[in-house]
Amino acid sequence: MFKAGFVNIFGKPNAGKSTLLNAIIGEKLAIISPKVQTTRHRITGIVTEPEYQIVFSDTPGIIDPKYKMHEKMMGAVKSALEDADLALLMFDAKDNLDENLALFESLRLKAPFILVINKDDLLMKEDLDALVEKCKAWGKAKAVVTIAAIQKKGIKELMKTIVDFLPESLPFYPEDTLTDRSTRFFVAEMIREKIFHLFDEEIPYHTAVVVTQFQEKNTLTKITAEIIVTRETQKAIIIGEKGKSIRELGTQARTDIEKFLERKVFLELFVKVRNKWRDNENHLREYGL
Repeated sequence: MFKAGFVNIFGKPNAGKSTLLNAIIGEKLAIISPKVQTTRHRITGIVTEPEYQIVFSDTPGIIDPKYKMHEKMMGAVKSALEDADLALLMFDAKDNLDENLALFESLRLKAPFILVINKDDLLMKEDLDALVEKCKAWGKAKAVVTIAAIQKKGIKELMKTIVDFLPESLPFYPEDTLTDRSTRFFVAEMIREKIFHLFDEEIPYHTAVVVTQFQEKNTLTKITAEIIVTRETQKAIIIGEKGKSIRELGTQARTDIEKFLERKVFLELFVKVRNKWRDNENHLREYGL
C-alpha cells in the first residue's frame, strides 16, 4: 500500500515555514531571513521513501496585499489551498494563539490539516502542554504536533503524523526528484537571500533578482544576474562606495551557489532601476511572479 499526496505549509510571515521545509528535505531549498515576507514563491520539495511520497509546498506568509507583487504571492497561497491533500498550519509558540486560529479559519480549507507549533523550545513544559491542550480543544485539526524547526526537533514525529493522513496513491514524481524548480530559480533566490541579510529597511522588499546567463563550462559555471530595484538611491546603496557592497554580496552569494552546484562559479552582478516594478504585470511575470 503506497501513499502519496500534496502537503502544503501555511502560516504568518516568519512562522518558520521555510526552515521546516529545509529541515524535512535535508537541503536548503527555501531561503531564510529574520525579516518577514522573505518567501515570494511557492517552493516545492519532494520526499520519496519506499512506502510513500510527499510533495511539500512552502508558501508565502499570509498578508494583506499592498502591491500587485503581494497579490501574486497570495495567489500562490490560494492555489496551494486548493490542491492540498493535507495542510500544515504553522505558528510560532510565542505568537498569539487566537489570532492564528482566526487566520486559519479564514482560509476555509477543504483539506484536513495538522496544527504545527514551532519553536516549542521557547516555552516551559507546562506552558507548552497548556498550549497543545488549547489547540486540541479547538477541535478542528486532525492532530497537533510541536517542533523546533531550526534544531530539527520533532521532525520525525511530524513526518509520521503526516504519513498517517496521506491518501493511497501512486507517486507523482520519479523517486530521485527533489523539487520542480529550476537551478536558475535557486541561484536567483540565493542572491536575493544575501540582499535580505546585507541590507536594511526597505531595500530587500524593493528588490528582485533575475538570472540572465547560466553557462556551464569545463572548469566552472558562468552566471550573470540582474538585481532590480525601484530607485537610483537603492542602486547606489547596493553598489556601495567604490563597489564595496556589491562585491561583498557577490562573494557571499557565490559561496552558497558553489555549495549548491558543487562546482566553481564565476558570478557577475548588475543593478538595474525599474520604477514601480512591483505593480507592473509584465515585470512581475519576467521575474517569475
